[in-house]
Amino acid sequence: MRDFNITKYKGNTHYTVNVTDSFGQEHTNFFKTEDNCVLYVYQVWENEVDKRNPEQELLGRAIKNCIEIDKKSGRTPSLD
Repeated sequence: MRDFNITKYKGNTHYTVNVTDSFGQEHTNFFKTEDNCVLYVYQVWENEVDKRNPEQELLGRAIKNCIEIDKKSGRTPSLD
């Protein structure tokens, strides 16, 4: 899912760089040189952080497992 786009609009003195990391997070910055834009792309990709909440994912998996246990034992799944 990684992607990047470097643009310089007519009349501007700076380049705009848009970067998407592996987790779909979008980052935007502005630089005077294209080389600095490329360095920024690498910096973002090297320092990617999954900003999803790991506790929520763990809870979701636990609830899913409880539902599967209920189904296998012939019970109607309930979150009560």
